[in-house]
Amino acid sequence: MFDPFIAPSGTLLGLLQRGRGDGTLHALAAPRPEALAALNHCVLSDPRHDWQVENRSLYYARLYLDLDGGIEEIERHLCGPDDHLDTDDSRTGLALSVLGHLASYGREDALALLRRYAATGANWAWALDELALRDDDAGLRALAVPVLGRFPDTEEGAAELAATVRDAYEPRPWRLWADDPREAVGGRVRAASERGSFDRWQRQMRPGGPRPGWSVQAVFDWAQQGHERGSALHVPAARCLNAVAGPEDRPAIVEAARSGPDGARCAALHYLAEARDPAVLDLIETGAASSSHTVAEASVAAFERMCGEAAVDRARRWARRPDALGASAAGVLACRGGAQDASLVLGALREAVRGEGPDTPRLWTLVDGAGRLGIACAAPVLRHVYRETSSSHLRGRTARALAATDPSFATGFAVECLWDCEETTREVAALHAETGDIKVAERLRRLAADPAEEAEVQTAVRSRIGPDAPAV
Repeated sequence: MFDPFIAPSGTLLGLLQRGRGDGTLHALAAPRPEALAALNHCVLSDPRHDWQVENRSLYYARLYLDLDGGIEEIERHLCGPDDHLDTDDSRTGLALSVLGHLASYGREDALALLRRYAATGANWAWALDELALRDDDAGLRALAVPVLGRFPDTEEGAAELAATVRDAYEPRPWRLWADDPREAVGGRVRAASERGSFDRWQRQMRPGGPRPGWSVQAVFDWAQQGHERGSALHVPAARCLNAVAGPEDRPAIVEAARSGPDGARCAALHYLAEARDPAVLDLIETGAASSSHTVAEASVAAFERMCGEAAVDRARRWARRPDALGASAAGVLACRGGAQDASLVLGALREAVRGEGPDTPRLWTLVDGAGRLGIACAAPVLRHVYRETSSSHLRGRTARALAATDPSFATGFAVECLWDCEETTREVAALHAETGDIKVAERLRRLAADPAEEAEVQTAVRSRIGPDAPAV
């Protein structure tokens, strides 16, 4: 998936793409056609960099309801000719998730479109998962024949069906279909389920990788073979070394970490880091300067996994380095440093934003560190990250940091966070938003009554509006 184009943060489209609470508030104040056009653009062109950690579907579904928006554009997107030409989940996944939420709010048109797409669409498995959570038994049973018709009655088709049943994210439809008295439905699904279980058992009986009795050298050889195949095995190889290595093997492991082939060297570095070997920090510093990208990357990763005061002390020495190890050291101080490290963390935070922008992955730990250490003078740069980042996950972490560092948070960003796309951000807002604002009190009541809202958010809301809480 290509990185999406994100509009400027001051525009309606940019706010909606980011999933900011202000996006909903601006959309409700904008002309309805303009708001619906921006909303449809977001749903049909997924703006997320990483759908696994960023939420948008409930946010967009709620806005469709608030705007009384139709789903005609979603239908054209799902049912057009491109659906069978571009079958990547990223093209249709967000739209299907939005339909799922709309169906849970009682939108019959969304439920009907999901059923139709599950029967005919390319990304039918995603639609079926949405229906598994929201449709009734009769609706799911009606899909058995069209879904099973996708798998030809051949050996290859049976194998594909078995893999699909085995790996189904939501098993409810398959369990319903297994009880169908028709042999072409229930019989096929039961046979596929049995075959999938047998395939899983066979894989478990033929595990790959290390065996009991392996030597340290055998583990190094295995790690090196994986490296040559393009598979990074240094972390599992380090765990294997924990099982097979004894005190007498330390010289060989240290030597491998210093000058071994790349796969073995990376495994040795991770093992020594986990063991907190006294030589490992110097070896990591040497490895981080290696001409091998694999070794340099593994050295930094090994350091990040280290615990203990020795690693923190070394991080203080490395934090000003202008390389990956310096960036990693600043992250270690953000996570495990003390109050004396606040200036180093703040400097790294400012440098990351200035040099790499508000979306760099480095910011995740640095933002957390600013909040953990309560660095009040970090609030201006945190507010900049909050406004500009296109990652709703990072924005949520920034909101938590602002709650700890910015006295204006409760009357500022916390208010808009009540409409944010991330449930963890809404939870922070529910705990901190100033309830003197009438729209805050109304929003808290609505979140408390919304059956689609996450339990953690509703718990936070009730702590503000429950019988023992101050009146709102």
